[in-house]
Amino acid sequence: MRYWDASALVPLMAAEPDSDLVRGWLAEDDHIVTWVWTRTEITGAIERRTRDGSLSRRQRREVLDRLGDLAGRWDEVTDLLAVRSRAEALLARHPLRAADAGQLGAALLVREQIAGALTFVCRDQRLLAAADVEGFRVPA
Repeated sequence: MRYWDASALVPLMAAEPDSDLVRGWLAEDDHIVTWVWTRTEITGAIERRTRDGSLSRRQRREVLDRLGDLAGRWDEVTDLLAVRSRAEALLARHPLRAADAGQLGAALLVREQIAGALTFVCRDQRLLAAADVEGFRVPA
């Protein structure tokens, strides 16, 4: 099982240098578990790209449609209070942004619930380093 940060999901919907790598991760294990706020984070990334001209209006619609399709198949961590308490503790231990601490907090909750190893997939090096320190498997 893998926990997917928003940064690892974006290349599944929009062409990026890491798209092939991320598609490979998904091909190995197509069960996506992520935080309930991930869809909002990805929508923000799509809208920023539209505003800065990286995506046309047509491309925006296509990417948002792919997001809707993918989000309809993933599992979301929805326990806000449990994630918040873990995220606040993570902020004291790591130089993370709040949204990243939320992602890692959600992954911690999943790992506790499955009582086993969990791979944390992400493209943000700071968040990946924190996940590594917290004992997650991280892709090479």
